[in-house]
Amino acid sequence: MPADTIACDQAACRRLMRGGSKSFFAASLLLPGRIRAPATALYAFCRRADDEIDLGTDPHAAMAWLRRRLDGIYAGTPQDIDCDRALAAIVHANGIPRSLLDALLEGFLWDAEGRRYETLNELEAYAARVAGAVGAMMALVMQTSSPQAVARACELGVAMQLTNIARDVGEDARNGRLYLPRSWLVAAGIDPDAWLLNPVFDARIGEVVERLLAAADALYLRAEHGIAALPRDCRPAIRAARLVYAEIGQQLRREGHDSIRRRTVVPRNRKLALMARASAAAWSTPGSSDTQLTPLPAIQFLVHAAAVAPVTLRPAAESVPESRVGWVIELFERQAAARLQR
Repeated sequence: MPADTIACDQAACRRLMRGGSKSFFAASLLLPGRIRAPATALYAFCRRADDEIDLGTDPHAAMAWLRRRLDGIYAGTPQDIDCDRALAAIVHANGIPRSLLDALLEGFLWDAEGRRYETLNELEAYAARVAGAVGAMMALVMQTSSPQAVARACELGVAMQLTNIARDVGEDARNGRLYLPRSWLVAAGIDPDAWLLNPVFDARIGEVVERLLAAADALYLRAEHGIAALPRDCRPAIRAARLVYAEIGQQLRREGHDSIRRRTVVPRNRKLALMARASAAAWSTPGSSDTQLTPLPAIQFLVHAAAVAPVTLRPAAESVPESRVGWVIELFERQAAARLQR
């Protein structure tokens, strides 16, 4: 590929990274450059795909177009689109199976369709697609492909998505969206459809939010085993993401679980302290992983997908731009913001 084309693609990906989550900018600096570079290309495609499905007039037509684009990317003949060319290089270099990207797109489509989630298992299936798939792809970019490590990466993504949902209950509801398991609301004595018409906070909603935070916490604990299995220079950023997101849940608890009247924010000084803790822990503790944990059922298909043989494409451009943006965390932030706008 001509050098000027590669340079233009890199610049386009960098522009997509601008205006990201400022609150996590410092944590992003913990990512090593060799990971920031391919992560930027992944982010660029995911962001464009999310926009095309969510903001277009026909999400199913957008989905069909994106699938055709993936056909070209995996055939080594990407469309004349900057992020597609960059992604082709990354899936080739890192052996990222197409099924992971297909799962992510499916999750975006579920959002656009306004799918309802009756149980926690159904909600985890959604979170596995929009967030667990990102974890699996990042594990492969970090050259970590053991089933145990990939499972923990997927579970971290699911935990972060559950935290997003717990934090944004009120804003989602005011936009006609409900992600809390509907069966939990019914068990608490709440009619989900009636509540959506007048979303107010009371102790019953607080109990449901706490149940979701507890489910996320259990996954954060499991994720620690996967972080320990990552290369040392990758651990600080991923542990920072894990600690900061878990802290959102803790802050929400301090606020009485009321995510209806306000949106919980972790104070900047607390984030910085957590990032410092993450960096110190990553370099001072030996890596180890627990091979006895059974993967969360919702993410097992992602673990199997990541275990397939690497794809084989014709040689593609080796480099994609480095970015000083914490794309993983920003992607979850952005998905949450997108839900609130629908």
